Amino acid sequence: MVSKIPVKNIIITFALTIAAWLFAFPMADFPVNFSYSAAVVLMTLVGWSTGLIPPYLTALIFFALTIILKLLEPSVLFAGFGSTAVWLIISGFVIGTAISISGLGKTLASLIEPHFTGSYFRLIFGLVFSAALLGFIMPSSIGRAVVLIPIGIALADQVGFAQGSNGRLGVVTSLIIACNMPSFAILPANIPNMILSGSSETLFGIHFGYTEYLWLHFPVLGLLKSFAIIGTTLLVFPAKIDLDANHDVAESHIDPQQKNLQIRVAVILGITLLFWVTDSIHGVNPAWVGLVTSIILLLPKWGVVPAKSFSSSVDFSTIVFVASALGLGVLVNESGIGAALGDVFATLLPGESSGTFANYMALSLIATATSLVTTVQGVPTVLTPMATELAQATGFSLPAVLMTQVVGFSTVIFPYQVAPLILAMQMSNEPISQLLKLSLPLALFTIVFLMPINYLWWLVLGWIG
Repeated sequence: MVSKIPVKNIIITFALTIAAWLFAFPMADFPVNFSYSAAVVLMTLVGWSTGLIPPYLTALIFFALTIILKLLEPSVLFAGFGSTAVWLIISGFVIGTAISISGLGKTLASLIEPHFTGSYFRLIFGLVFSAALLGFIMPSSIGRAVVLIPIGIALADQVGFAQGSNGRLGVVTSLIIACNMPSFAILPANIPNMILSGSSETLFGIHFGYTEYLWLHFPVLGLLKSFAIIGTTLLVFPAKIDLDANHDVAESHIDPQQKNLQIRVAVILGITLLFWVTDSIHGVNPAWVGLVTSIILLLPKWGVVPAKSFSSSVDFSTIVFVASALGLGVLVNESGIGAALGDVFATLLPGESSGTFANYMALSLIATATSLVTTVQGVPTVLTPMATELAQATGFSLPAVLMTQVVGFSTVIFPYQVAPLILAMQMSNEPISQLLKLSLPLALFTIVFLMPINYLWWLVLGWIG
């Protein structure tokens, strides 16, 4: 009897064969570095999406190949290590460790437990909407995850969800996705939103206001997407809370010294949140606010996180992955792959005569497909410069073409597309593959149902048509 070859192995073999072909026989109509870059990008994306090897090892291979083949200058390739995203991650690990060491997560969980744990549905509903609403006051999905993941895990512990159980996985994955995806509908809440806003203003003089952006996207991509996260979680990770079980309440077992420690962390976190929320006033990037907070938490005697815990609290493999994801986006743009993708996508548009819905879906799916290659942050970098050509091909206004990017890059299929998802899963100590069980059906639901609903909403607003 012949055993079946797993689909993943077929995909890996096919992709590596294409990469090898590109190395051996560069495309005649393009510079050699274009083919080499395409091969490196393909190998990297296959490594991340299939889990053939650990993400950090794929990232190191990407760095090595890019440097050896001289596809990018080292100063450009490794610039991701100096990006604000990486420093947000480092500070996020330190803050998360402080919340865990002090027991603040368990204490907060005990306070909200009576309101959230009446049923599994209520628990998922409460956590998802807490994360979505936090997007209005905290401008960083990493920051939101740092605050809420320890609380969610503590709640899972208190209701008896063991590590690896459906209930715990439901709590973790839904909370992680809710910290990121609905906030694409809030202008300052995620980095790709700000890249799109900045590039639109720089290239075309188009400014998107906070309220205009919110009204355009939040009803469907924020609110309905949150309900979709809840429903998908309940289907993928079904569980039940045993209301008759005796769950420990963290507050009743706190000694005075531990309580003082928690108050200290709560005060520091409160001040940090205040600076994050008011970043548009004081102008200090959330990453540097987080860095200062980390320093305070690491101070001898007065701090909360012991010096010996710093190396164990910061996951260097995640930092390498994030830096490589940023470097991949740069390689896609510098090599000309992004521009070539844009030319291909333009030929795939159905044309103005095919109607607004067909063009709306095409533009949205183009943005979704682009994020598979460039990661989410790279979508506005690749697609915004060609917005004029896309507008001419579809008959849409320039602002409408630009806003379809949000519909596209908020539809996340694989975790590697969004660095905060990887970070948050690392914090939860659950396998990244479990997140894929939620992101895949959620992406399918978004494409089949939410994208068309969003189109109808835009028609109501008079945005298109």
